[in-house]
Amino acid sequence: MIRIGIAGGAGYTAGELIRLLAFHPEARISFVNSESHAGASVDGLHRLTNETGLTFTRQEPPLEQIDLLFFCTPHGETRKWIESHQIPPHLKIIDLSTDYRHEAEGNDFVYGLPELNRSRIQTAQYIANPGCFATCIQLAILPLAQQGLLNSDIHISALTGSTGAGAKPGATTHFSWRTDNISVYKAFTHQHLDEIRQSLNALQPGFPAEIHFLPFRGDFARGIFAVSYIQTDEIGEAEAGSLYQSFYSDHPFTFVAAEAPDLKQAVNTNKCILHVSRIDSRLMIVSVIDNLLKGASGQAVQNMNLMFGLDETAGLNLKPSSF
Repeated sequence: MIRIGIAGGAGYTAGELIRLLAFHPEARISFVNSESHAGASVDGLHRLTNETGLTFTRQEPPLEQIDLLFFCTPHGETRKWIESHQIPPHLKIIDLSTDYRHEAEGNDFVYGLPELNRSRIQTAQYIANPGCFATCIQLAILPLAQQGLLNSDIHISALTGSTGAGAKPGATTHFSWRTDNISVYKAFTHQHLDEIRQSLNALQPGFPAEIHFLPFRGDFARGIFAVSYIQTDEIGEAEAGSLYQSFYSDHPFTFVAAEAPDLKQAVNTNKCILHVSRIDSRLMIVSVIDNLLKGASGQAVQNMNLMFGLDETAGLNLKPSSF
């Protein structure tokens, strides 16, 4: 049984993580830490029906008593915590923030995208969980990078649900502003671009393409719907479909569909669903995920399974909404 601690346990990603771990056959949550909700019921805050029986703690976590620590803390907090604590040699860490996603000297974290780094994840002590947009977009274009086909600019438009902005209320997450509304933000400058480029360079070193990314806020709660395309004469539609099927043939959560997917096919699952088509000289890839699951907590549990030698799908056989 994997003994688990969770730091920063009050947000949406932590809530999804707790839901998954509460029913995982090989996991036991030892504590959930939250500075802002110390003493409150974990089940109450996350609308669980007596699934954990835990209350949020504030005190220093008992690191010797756990095998794995998840960080669901705000960006910047994981690095501060690690730099100020002595970490036991046995303790594994999965960080869901941006703090360690970019490879650099002295960074011992492995980038936790299983479809790219599965073998490294299996032997890693520390994992940097990918961002939600980064996951959805990378899975759409990694097969092309592996074949050296990213030789023209990459164009991406993607729509995300309101939970992508976190649980803390803000001007652009208020219901009366968000509902029946769509807006663009961080056009061409989104922070996930750096990790996307890093992964593409790992498969196609020095790829010359620019990435033009337009992220949109959607008027729904969860999910990401992304459309990516490149100009290319190097690969046809049938050949591209075969390439994608081969690339993801042994990855249990990424599927290549014969028809363009709907968002609801992926929401409430750990799936990424892809569709590849060619229109004139453009190769277009539609990709959909749940931003809180495959884009965050579901992928974190997938990484946990790999790190501890479990079946990659353990605790993640989730079903989408039927309507």
